[in-house]
Amino acid sequence: MDALVGMLAQTATSAADLKAANAAIGAGFAYGLAAIGPGIGIGYVAGKAIEAMARQPEAAGMVRTTMFLGIAFTEALALIGFVVFILLGL
Repeated sequence: MDALVGMLAQTATSAADLKAANAAIGAGFAYGLAAIGPGIGIGYVAGKAIEAMARQPEAAGMVRTTMFLGIAFTEALALIGFVVFILLGL
């Protein structure tokens, strides 16, 4: 029993350490949630573009260009989430 109390005393952390750990965990969750939406959005955009190219192959160039624009704008959301992750972690 004394050994257990000694181990607990050695692993005791300060309030500042706990706050920093909670901030890091919160920032990780924030970035994870921020990455879910763009991931779903990019999958949806790419799937619909492939469907459009399969239905009308002669318009594939225009559809591909529009797809890349949609992916770029959707990926910007993930980058914004990453910036928020960095700001919350510091």
